[in-house]
Amino acid sequence: MDIIKASLADVPRMLAIYQHARQFMAANGNAQQWGDGYPAQAQLEQDIAKGHSYLCVDNGTVIATFYFAIEEEPTYQMIEDGTWLNARPYGVLHRIAVQSDKKGIATFCLNWCFELVGNMRIDTHEQNLPMRRVLEKLGYQYCGVIYVRDGSARLAYQKS
Repeated sequence: MDIIKASLADVPRMLAIYQHARQFMAANGNAQQWGDGYPAQAQLEQDIAKGHSYLCVDNGTVIATFYFAIEEEPTYQMIEDGTWLNARPYGVLHRIAVQSDKKGIATFCLNWCFELVGNMRIDTHEQNLPMRRVLEKLGYQYCGVIYVRDGSARLAYQKS
């Protein structure tokens, strides 16, 4: 597997992967995290324009997509019921979605990001049990609760 930057030509495939992910989450008790139609095409185009949208490719097929940047995440400024592990610069991964029967894709993507920065923060919905299991398996530590832009709570994790 390889990680490459996404381009505008990749947006239709990315939208299909996100549609698959929304259906998977809804079928597994997590219909609330992304709701209907998230992320929107405009969000993906903005991520690409900023140079922070990535694809995981396996034998020429795009099997996953995600946002990664080494930047301050505004919604991480306030954390409840805990604290971040450190205040050093960190990478953030958002909107990871996979469409493949192959195992280990999310692990591959998370490890790729971590190798670039060595300090990662990530959040996920309480009901996103598959993602929580991956994070815990990879050594991410639960740090507390943050609130995303729409005001809904997310579980915050960090690995350093």
